[in-house]
Amino acid sequence: MMTTIEAALHSTPVLARGADVRLASAAPSLWRVLDRSGRVLGHVQAVPDGSGMRFRARRFHAASRAFRDLGDFWSPDDAVDCLRFAR
Repeated sequence: MMTTIEAALHSTPVLARGADVRLASAAPSLWRVLDRSGRVLGHVQAVPDGSGMRFRARRFHAASRAFRDLGDFWSPDDAVDCLRFAR
């Protein structure tokens, strides 16, 4: 039987109604954030925390060929907003 945290790691987060992006599974506990045209804005990763589940906003940095963490948030909507507004 899965715990609540294990279930959250394997299920796609539900975004607020009217979100102008969608999430596509990239790996267990990792989702690509795509805008309406299908352009990848970054990734959201579910990360277990002692107080619950956090959602990490990550963006690929081409010059270093690595992902950069932009921050950890209590909701997937906040992590997505970070990716949308931190361009």
